[in-house]
Amino acid sequence: MTPTHFSFSLAFILGLMGLAFHRTHLLSALLCLEGMMLSLFVALSLWTLQLGSSSFSAAPLLLLAFSACEASAGLALLVATARTHGTDRLQNLTLLRC
Repeated sequence: MTPTHFSFSLAFILGLMGLAFHRTHLLSALLCLEGMMLSLFVALSLWTLQLGSSSFSAAPLLLLAFSACEASAGLALLVATARTHGTDRLQNLTLLRC
């Protein structure tokens, strides 16, 4: 494994571990998701450059577009949660209480 692949794999795993173990606020969970998506974007971009094929060149842009949609939906949920519950702590969010 090259150092480049190792660093992007480590960045993705650190984002995943942050999402799994540090779930106190919704904003920190969204930041971990964005870090994971960024590492996937850069790794996919480098992969298409190494292949030298033009057939995979749209894949990183498609991933980036989906990442932007995910970020906007996450921020909309963050604002709606902060307005209704008064906080973004994930322990206060339950589906049983409306």
